[in-house]
Amino acid sequence: MTIPSKIIKYPSVAKGGDERMFIDFLEKAKVKYELIKHRQVFTAQDKAATLKVKPNIIGKTLVLKIDKRISVVLIPANKNLDKNKFKKVAKALPTGRQVKNLDFVSERIMKNQLKGVKVGAIPPFGNLWDFSTFVDKSLTLQPKIIVNSGDHNWSIKISPAVFKKLIPDLIIGNFSKFRK
Repeated sequence: MTIPSKIIKYPSVAKGGDERMFIDFLEKAKVKYELIKHRQVFTAQDKAATLKVKPNIIGKTLVLKIDKRISVVLIPANKNLDKNKFKKVAKALPTGRQVKNLDFVSERIMKNQLKGVKVGAIPPFGNLWDFSTFVDKSLTLQPKIIVNSGDHNWSIKISPAVFKKLIPDLIIGNFSKFRK
């Protein structure tokens, strides 16, 4: 399987301001990554079709409220979140207690809390906003994954090892299920 690699270090979307935050984060970490330019997409499945890759290597970023804390969750495009499995994995949070409330964050909260990125294109790096980050184990088993960059026309291709390096407190678990 070939992953497109239209490499451009600093796309026009990342020339300055808040949009630049994500590129600076990658550059400062001195990690290997590729920016991929593509047509505007709004879903992870659409991104897989546009890039002509299997959806299991495309990361779908979810923003969840776990009790009163916001967290970022990355699952493959071809799967959905299994909330029951996720609640068990979420015990790994610093509180270490049973999750009582788990829900998706509203678009309004995303716009207020996740400055510098577009809703629907949120990068899976919760540590940029001081949020916990979770990744489904199936993505960590891929040689490369493609994740959101903060813009609907750009994506990032990285290895799971680089992803883990960028998020020191990353929580890995099995919490997705195949779409019906």
